[in-house]
Amino acid sequence: MAVKTQIFELETRHDGEIIDITKNVQQALTSSGLKNGILLVFVPGATGAITTIEYEPGLLHDFPDALDRLIPKDIAYEHHLRWQDGNGHSHVRASFLGPGLNVPFSESKLMLGTWQQIVFLELDNKGRHREIIVQLIGE
Repeated sequence: MAVKTQIFELETRHDGEIIDITKNVQQALTSSGLKNGILLVFVPGATGAITTIEYEPGLLHDFPDALDRLIPKDIAYEHHLRWQDGNGHSHVRASFLGPGLNVPFSESKLMLGTWQQIVFLELDNKGRHREIIVQLIGE
């Protein structure tokens, strides 16, 4: 059993941006030389998230709208009151969605559903430089 770690970087432009990182993760898997196992995709930080979605225009519109209904930007957050950075909602959203995702792989291919892509969600109130960690365990 081997453990390999790879990192790739993203530059985001704005709050609510959803970036398809499936190809980046597959490239990390391919270059690892591992055939079968499981991988973790993880974003360090408290205002970004990793999940899966069908990466199509309707859902790219619906998902941020759903977040606005569930965790609105325009209500009082103690975090914002304390730090005056306007991103209390960003931290709450990131906590609900989570910073990481586990994905099995077989024959050096991600075992995703037909319409399932891995995405990074920028939840902070501005664009940021992000590092995404892919850690693979397998043989």
